[in-house]
Amino acid sequence: MTQSKALVLFSGGQDSTVCLASALSRFDEVETVGFDYGQTHSVELTCRFRVLDEIKAKFPQWGAKLGPDHMLNLRELAQISDTALTRDMAIEMDESGLPNTFVPGRNLLFFVYASALGYRRGATTLVGGMCETDYSGYPDCRNDTIQTLAQSVSLGMARDFTFETPLMYIDKAQTWALARELGGDALVDLIIEHTHTCYRGDRTQRHDWGYGCNTCPACELRANGFAKWQSASGA
Repeated sequence: MTQSKALVLFSGGQDSTVCLASALSRFDEVETVGFDYGQTHSVELTCRFRVLDEIKAKFPQWGAKLGPDHMLNLRELAQISDTALTRDMAIEMDESGLPNTFVPGRNLLFFVYASALGYRRGATTLVGGMCETDYSGYPDCRNDTIQTLAQSVSLGMARDFTFETPLMYIDKAQTWALARELGGDALVDLIIEHTHTCYRGDRTQRHDWGYGCNTCPACELRANGFAKWQSASGA
């Protein structure tokens, strides 16, 4: 019988870790891919390896399904970008109404490169943590963007690709709830201790929800979602 296989776009953050857990609960084999695009919060590239190790140690039933991890070099993106994630600059709203943490083309490139990798690896289901419910307004996180790209990739590679986004229509509080549903308190604790979401790459400050500066948009979303989830669950 042919086994089902997925390739997860895995940054080492909260969202991609929950997506990885979701894929591991549903597929027979799961590989991961990360991207070095010259991000200023490059600590996430180190954290992602720790998260994978912790998943293997804490969830052996999932660890048995984890295939190779891949790291792709997209550092040219930083050279052609002028954003707070690729330059040393303050985080603020730009004239378009988007935060200057938006890196134009980032998620599009991620999926295209992951598709090329998946084509070679026999994985035509790609899983990403994009969300348009509780996010910073990035246009490349919207479902229309992702699914239109999936159609283009399928046409361009003459192979049917599926782009899954399990978090697309849930907020950060529901993401915490999904983590507990998938892996119990052990997965929640793993996310708090080992994942990285902070745009400033701050691993010096430990909060109830994890490590971060507690002021950037990514930290605010994660912290507010954690508080809302705890309040709703009575934790």
